[in-house]
Amino acid sequence: MPLSDRSLALLDTREPEFGQALPQKPSPDVLEALFFRRSAPAPTLQAPGPSPDEIDLLIRIGLRVPDHGKIGPWRIVRFTPQSKGALVEILTALAAKQPEPGKALAALQKLSIPPEALLVVSSPIQPHKIPLWEQQLSAAAVCQTLLIAAGAMGYGANWITDWYSYDGEAKAVLGLAAHENVAGFIYLGTPSEAPLERDRPSYDERIGWWSGE
Repeated sequence: MPLSDRSLALLDTREPEFGQALPQKPSPDVLEALFFRRSAPAPTLQAPGPSPDEIDLLIRIGLRVPDHGKIGPWRIVRFTPQSKGALVEILTALAAKQPEPGKALAALQKLSIPPEALLVVSSPIQPHKIPLWEQQLSAAAVCQTLLIAAGAMGYGANWITDWYSYDGEAKAVLGLAAHENVAGFIYLGTPSEAPLERDRPSYDERIGWWSGE
């Protein structure tokens, strides 16, 4: 079940001081959660979604990602229920311009049904000594960390892009600058059904040893 407001309040989420030692400690619960992590299909995400305080905490956790150069090449856009509904209306009109309008319209259910959404924007700094690819990877890490944190709170989450992440008019509506791209929409809510196990990548096919030669 999602964390109650009281349980959330018991968490010590005060930001440590700069340079403070942060001891690493074993956490079997975290390992288990990661081993069984599974995205919940967006159309199954129902109310209740995370509270405003929980979303604040999600974002604070989401920004704790590897960031070469400490340049923060990403930003997060929040939505109210009203603004998310307005976005769906605008994208519904844009769906008619897509190569497959019916399919594009159906895809908007992933945005309209979940009670909460966050938009992670890849906002690289260019030119910069930190390679563009590394900056984009950092934005992707924000998306993945949000998924993990949402699951740890007891919510379902899904990381989605879809056509409206790449359409020029849609990106303009979302307020993206020319150098920015959608790293992902993170949809949040309470799953109406448990997500099912999916095929896991073959360890033997994906892992190899470097021989040193």
